[in-house]
Amino acid sequence: MTYLDNPFTPSFGEVPVHLAGRRQIVSSILQAFQSERRRPELTALLSGARGTGKTTLLSLLAAKAEPLGWISVETTARPGMLDDIEIEVRRRASHLLKKQKTANVAGVDIAAIGRLSFHAPSQEPSNWRSRMEDILDQLEQLDCGLLITVDEIDPSLPDMIELAIVYQHFVREGRRVALIMAGLPHNVSALISDKTVSFLRRAQSFKLGRIADIDVNTALVRTISEYGREADPAGLTSAVKEISGFPFLMQLIGYRAWDISPTSNSISASDFQQGIQVAREEMESRILEATYRELSSEDIRFLNAMLVDEEDSSIADITKRLNRSSSQVAQYRRRLIDAGVIGERKRGVVGFDLPYFRDYLINMTC
Repeated sequence: MTYLDNPFTPSFGEVPVHLAGRRQIVSSILQAFQSERRRPELTALLSGARGTGKTTLLSLLAAKAEPLGWISVETTARPGMLDDIEIEVRRRASHLLKKQKTANVAGVDIAAIGRLSFHAPSQEPSNWRSRMEDILDQLEQLDCGLLITVDEIDPSLPDMIELAIVYQHFVREGRRVALIMAGLPHNVSALISDKTVSFLRRAQSFKLGRIADIDVNTALVRTISEYGREADPAGLTSAVKEISGFPFLMQLIGYRAWDISPTSNSISASDFQQGIQVAREEMESRILEATYRELSSEDIRFLNAMLVDEEDSSIADITKRLNRSSSQVAQYRRRLIDAGVIGERKRGVVGFDLPYFRDYLINMTC
């Protein structure tokens, strides 16, 4: 029996065969890429917890922008990111840009055994903004836009603030530019709170939360069938329930279940169960541990107060258990919702959103 290649992509940033649940976001941004008039989606902020598909979405949008007349440059917020952007745009648009001037040979001294003298062309003082403006001028002549995507927003990074400030000038100058950035909710909030880049508060904001079960089911079925296999209905149902709308977990469970019997034409219920077990262990090391380390002691107290309830928790009950003021509890609640750990069920009621985190927390407190 032939081994069937695994189509699932549990690595960060890889674009899956079928992206579940983000159709409207992708559609609205692609529409902006194609519009003759500037649309607000050209400046967008994607926020979500780890594993909600932020990096994947950035990669997908960058790839889809290219055929629509855009040069796409992808970077991660870190020192030196401005240089990375300039170098990368020159590389990716090398077929469109004029070559930079280099020093010319001014003369040859034969007596000095081949000594060469060079004459460097005169250059005006430049900085990152002016060099990027030169690039944009050339791209504009060819009706080509520039898309910059930034992953892992870091509001404390000077380069991050500089990029936003200069980008604002590009927009005011009517240039064909787009900036799509992604990060954890608290970092996105901190960035738009910075007074020097307050214009970002008017950027299009997309919060990446849980995906509907029906979208997860459809993506799993289509991915599996297009790569030559079938999914056991009962196993598929258990996988969808286990995934609980979490994009990374969908890819991880699909990947592990596929590899249990890679030469079989079908993925059995047993394959799915084994895949789920392996995925749970990997979720702990790759998502849950990092999330837990970022929580404050008060955040953890809030979550421990939720463990008293078998299912969802009333904010009123949590307030009594913590013996804190309503405003303090509201602050913890908002912070945990932003982190993707919990979510609102209805007014005054919250529940765990991050898969397996409840069990992880119980084990940590034992």
